[in-house]
Amino acid sequence: MNDRLLRALHREPVDRTPVWFMRQAGRSLPRYRQIRGERSMSDILRDPPTAADVTALPLEYYPVDAAVLFADLSTPFEAAGLRVRMVEGVGPVVDDPIESPSDIARLHAFDARDQLGHILEQIRILAPRLDVPVIGFVGAPLTLCSYLIRGPRSRNLEETKAFLWSEPAAADRLLAFWAEQLAGFAVAQHEAGAAAIQVFDSWAGALEPDLYASRVLPHSRALLERLREAGVPSIHFTTGNPRLLPLVAAAGGDALGVDWRLPIDEAWAVAGPERAVQGNLDPAALLAGEDVARERTRDVMERVARRPGHIFNLGHGMLPATDPAVARAVVDEVHAFEPAPRPEA
Repeated sequence: MNDRLLRALHREPVDRTPVWFMRQAGRSLPRYRQIRGERSMSDILRDPPTAADVTALPLEYYPVDAAVLFADLSTPFEAAGLRVRMVEGVGPVVDDPIESPSDIARLHAFDARDQLGHILEQIRILAPRLDVPVIGFVGAPLTLCSYLIRGPRSRNLEETKAFLWSEPAAADRLLAFWAEQLAGFAVAQHEAGAAAIQVFDSWAGALEPDLYASRVLPHSRALLERLREAGVPSIHFTTGNPRLLPLVAAAGGDALGVDWRLPIDEAWAVAGPERAVQGNLDPAALLAGEDVARERTRDVMERVARRPGHIFNLGHGMLPATDPAVARAVVDEVHAFEPAPRPEA
C-alpha cells in the first residue's frame, strides 16, 4: 500500500512527496466524459460501482498518491430534507433556501450510514481495490450554508454575510447543525475505508477576519475536533484570503490546504510547525503548457525542500481544460524532485 499521503499528514519522512489533485476525477479526463454520457452526477453517485470507477479513473492517467472521492459538497443536502439541483455553470441550487430564522427548523438531522449509504458503498468498493489511500470529504459548515441562504447566490456571499451579521443567533444554529451532521458524515466515510477526510471551506475567503473569527471559526473547530477525537486524519482547505490563515490554523486540522495567493513557505510559517501543509500550485499554470507547469511546480518544491509534512496539490480544483499529459508531467516533477545540497558553512 502506498502510504505516502498518510505519512506526510503525520509529518513523517517519505521517499517521495505525495501528490494528488482536487477535482482530479472529473471533466478534465476524456474517459470521464465517455462514462458520464447523458447521465447526471446524481445518477452516477447513486450507482456506487460506476462512481467508484470514476474515482479510480485518474490513476489510469497519472500516478497520483491518493484517490479523492467522486461526490459533491452538496451531497448531504437531500439527506437533511432539502431539494437540490445541479445547474451547469452554477453548481448546486437549493429550491427551498433559508429565507428566515424559522426556516432552519425545516432541516432534519440524519444518519449518514442510512441516508448516504450509496456514498459509503463507493468507498467500500474502492478501499480494497486501490493501492493508494481514498480521500473522503465534506464541506465546512460555512460553505454548506453559503448555498442555502437566500438566493440568488453571489460569488462574494453578500446574502450569507448579511445573514451572519443580522441574524447571529440563527446563523449559529444553522452552522452548528451542519457542523454536527458533517462530522457524522465524515466519520462514517472513515469507517467505510476513507483514509483521510478533506474539509472544504471553499468560500471562507469572502469573509473578513473578524466575521470569520466570531461566526465561523467555532463551528469549523467543532467539526475538526470531532474528527480528531474519532482518530480521523483531516485536511482543512480554504482559499481566497491569506489573512484568514492564522484563524484557519486555529480552527484545526492535521494539514492545512492553501491556495496560491501566498508562497507555500510563507503559508507554512503562519500555519506553524505542528501541521502538515498541502498545496499550492495555481491550477492555471497547467493551462500554460508543460514547461510552465514544471517550472511552477519546481518553485513550490524548492520552497518546501522536502520538509516532512508536505502534500503537493493545486491551490484549488483542476480546471476542465487541463491536459492530462501536463498533469502527469507535474506528478513526475514532484516525484523526481530532490532539493539542492545546502552549501557548507
